[in-house]
Formats: sequence, structure tokens, C-alpha cells
Amino acid sequence: MKKHILALSIIFILLGAAVLYWLTRPDVAQLAEGQDVGREPVFTAPRPQSIPTVAIADAAGWQAGEAPTAAQGLTVARFAEGLSHPRSMLRLPNGDILVAETNSPPRPDSGLVEKITNYFMNKAGAGVPSPNRILLLRDADGDGKAEVKTTFLSGLNSPYGMALISDTLYVANTDAVLAFPYKEGETAVAAKGRTIISLPHGEPNMHWTRNLIASPDGEKLYVAIGSNSNIGENGLETEANRAAVIELNPKTGDNRIYASGLRNPVGMAWNPDTNALWAVVNERDQLGSDLVPDYLTRVEFGGFYGWPWNYWGGYEDRRVEPTRPELREYTHRPDYALGNHVAPLGLSFSTGANLGDGFAHGAFVGLHGSWNRVPRSGYKVVFIPFAKDGKPDGKPVDVLGGFLSQDEKARGRPVDVTIAKDGALLVSDDVGGVIWRVSRK
Repeated sequence: MKKHILALSIIFILLGAAVLYWLTRPDVAQLAEGQDVGREPVFTAPRPQSIPTVAIADAAGWQAGEAPTAAQGLTVARFAEGLSHPRSMLRLPNGDILVAETNSPPRPDSGLVEKITNYFMNKAGAGVPSPNRILLLRDADGDGKAEVKTTFLSGLNSPYGMALISDTLYVANTDAVLAFPYKEGETAVAAKGRTIISLPHGEPNMHWTRNLIASPDGEKLYVAIGSNSNIGENGLETEANRAAVIELNPKTGDNRIYASGLRNPVGMAWNPDTNALWAVVNERDQLGSDLVPDYLTRVEFGGFYGWPWNYWGGYEDRRVEPTRPELREYTHRPDYALGNHVAPLGLSFSTGANLGDGFAHGAFVGLHGSWNRVPRSGYKVVFIPFAKDGKPDGKPVDVLGGFLSQDEKARGRPVDVTIAKDGALLVSDDVGGVIWRVSRK
């Protein structure tokens, strides 16, 4: 009898191990490189996963003298280093650069899922406490390096977006948009911020960044707010005013949803050819390494872009309950696929860039890099050429790569991109703690 019990125990252990392996095995991409980008990406059948593929590149940092690899004809150097998790940037009229040193608010750590999530965040270099401040960087002598590095604002709450309208600097914390008095040339602001509006931030506050951009005429602000879940699994009632871009009157606080169904919009920019608002958006997870492509798109007033019920203008996500098949008819299709799980965060059109004719007309995008795809994707800065009609035209061009080492560790992860006053491209690197400056040779 004991032998039979022992044999059955061994069988159950082996079966359990087999089931665990089956559930946790990584999903490997089947598409060839480049098939998941452009105006007409290739789509595969969904491969739903109860447990997502986890392929996080361990954060390693840069050694002295190391740098990313710039495209032919370009060179890269350190504009500023020794920063603490630098993310979004704003160029001021005098050429100073504001950089938000920031990270997510403290994450829940009570349950098993939360503990596992925090473990992997730490591996990726995203587990550091938020510095909650904005730095000012100044290159006064024009040598391509910021010799002035000072705290411009502190005591914030996971700040991200920044926008300047006249003599007022607006900052988007994870929970509110604040206004601060601004005087050109000052290296610090002592005044306390004035709250314009509160923003949704209920736990788990899954997508915590709140990017911010001013309209060209300075009359409106636009706030990008990500969803509070992957596909609404935390309850659609927790998604009010999320997965959307909010239009805000900074003088009155009046606001409305400008566009919705955007799972996690982050970088925003105005297309200089059409004056249309564009954004990069992080799409959903757990459908396999070949789905769903993150994208670059026009953000149209009243537009619905599918989340959570469908993606890419009509592919239904059957995991979402309750189903809403009737919404497919009204779903906007994105303009341009950036690749599966590349995590686009930064967006800047090339207006004012001095990087040569090949980078004169289009948009730069910072791809933070995948955590749930095999092989890894993103971890670079790309340039998307645009046609004269104001639409993307052609395949992405690598501008800055080499963020992954030969052993697949993350020496850095690109976040935001902006054009410096001298026409160089600045790239924030949160894992490396560096602002990189890309210029012509």
C-alpha cells in the first residue's frame, strides 16, 4: 500500500510540474523581424496566456566610457549623467531642459501577484522609489554638456508631463495637474503648486504616468492617462476617465474626454504639417509575443481606439466581459504599428532637428523595451519617416541602439526624446541615469 501511495504521489508531482511548465513556458514570436511594423502590420491568431511570458532584461547600467550606438553619420555623447530615473523632458524657450526624475508611486505588496510584479520591476530597474522632482539642465557654454544641474521643483507625486504656457509651468503628477509660476532663467521654483484638476489614481494605478502637452495656441492642455488594468480585469468602473486623452482648459479647470479607448497613451506631439495631435500607445498583453502591436496614431477628437474590447480597428479581444461587438464599427484604426511589446514612451517630431536629410521629416520615438516577449523587442530610438500629406511613410529607421548588452542585459532603457535648441536629439535613459545627446558627426 505504501508503495502505491508513493507511486501516486510521484505521478501527481510530475503531472503538477508538467502543468506548471505548460502554463509558464515562454511564447516565442513566429513573425519575422519587421512584419509587425508599418501601416499594414501582419497579424497572427491570438495565443492567450493565463500567465504571461516574462523575459525581462536585467538592469545592468553603463560602464565608464560606454555609450549606445548611433546611426551612420551620427554620434552620441552624455549630455548629463548621474541622474536618478530620468523620464520625461521639456525644452524651455531659452534652451534649458527640464527633466522629471520620477517613478511609480509605492506599489501594493500585500498579495502574491503584487510581490511577483515588484520582484520583476526591481530586476528591470523600475523598482527604485520615485525621486519626485524635476531637474533643470543648462548647457551655458554650448559644448554639448550640461554644466548646470539643479533641482527645479521638488516634493511632487510621481510627476511626468510638463508644459509651459506664457509664465506658467504646468506639471502632471500621477494624481493632479499643478500650475507653478515661471520666470525665464530661474534655476528653481519655490512657490507651491496650484491644483488645476485632480486625476484618476485609484489602486493599483497600473499605468501611473500622466503626460501633458499644450495646444499650439496655448488655450488648452492635453493629458494622457493610461488604463488601470490590462483589459479591464479590475472592473470597468475603475476605468472612468482612463485609457484616454483629456482636454483641459487651464484657466477654468473645465475638461472633457478628447479621445478614448487608448490603453496606455504616453508620448504626445503636434504634427507640424497638419497641426494634428499624435500619440504613441502601449497596447495589451497576454496574447503572445506576436500580439498586439504598440502604435503611433493621430488622436482625433471624439475618436474611440478600441480598448479594451478590440484592437487595431476591429480585432475582437474575446477575453473581455461583457462583450461589445457593436463597438467595432466605431473603432478608429491606428495609423502606424511600432512593433509588438516595444513599449513606446517618447515622441517628438523632427522640427528643428539638425541630424541630416535622412532625419528631416518625420518623428522620433523612444522604445523603452519589452518585458514579456521572446525575443526581446524595443530598447532603441527609431525615426518614422512622414510623407508630405502628414502620414507615416516607410519602415522605422534605427537612430540609437545598443541598449542591450551581448548577454541581453539592459545597460539602459530609452524613454523620452526631444530636440535641443542646437538641433541635437536628446534621449532620456531611466536605467542608465543619463541624458544622451545625438548629433551629426
